[in-house]
Amino acid sequence: MDNKKIIIGLVAVTLVILVGGVMLVGSAPAPKAIQASQNAKAETSETSFDWGEIKYDGPKATKTFKIKNAGSDILQLTKVKTSCTCTTAQIIINPSDPNAKRSPIFSMHAAAGWIGEVTAGQEADLVVIFDQSFHGPSGVGPIERLISVETNDVKSPKLEFTLTGNVVK
Repeated sequence: MDNKKIIIGLVAVTLVILVGGVMLVGSAPAPKAIQASQNAKAETSETSFDWGEIKYDGPKATKTFKIKNAGSDILQLTKVKTSCTCTTAQIIINPSDPNAKRSPIFSMHAAAGWIGEVTAGQEADLVVIFDQSFHGPSGVGPIERLISVETNDVKSPKLEFTLTGNVVK
C-alpha cells in the first residue's frame, strides 16, 4: 500500500513539473520580426574580399565590411549566418562611438532573434573572422566562405558577402 502511494505521488509531481514546463515554454515571447521599409537603404562598398595566402600557423584572418544606412528610415539587420563553423561574424553599430552596440558573435549554426538598428546616415561594421586552423592540418588549400545578413530594406532584403583565400602551411 505504501509503494502505491509513493508511485502515485511521483507520477503527480512529474505531471506538475511537465505541465509547468510546457506552460513556461508556451508563454515565452516570439522573436521580434523586422519591419520592411521603403525608406531604409542598405549600402555596401564591397561584398567580396580575397585574403590571398593565409598562413595556417598565422593569426586568424579578419575582414571588416561597412554597411551604411543611406536611407531616411531605420535599417534593421538580423539573421547573420556564416557558411562554416570556422567563420564567425559580428555586427558593430556605429563603430566610431566608444559605446557602440555589438551583436552576439554569429556562426553557421547560430540562430538568434537579435535585430540591430542603424539610424539614417549611420554605419555598421560586419567583422568576419576565419579560423584557418579550425579544420586541422588537412584543412589547407583554397577556401570560400559566405556570410549573409537579412535587412528590412525592400530592395536589398539579404546582403551576401564572399571571402576567399588559400590556406598554406
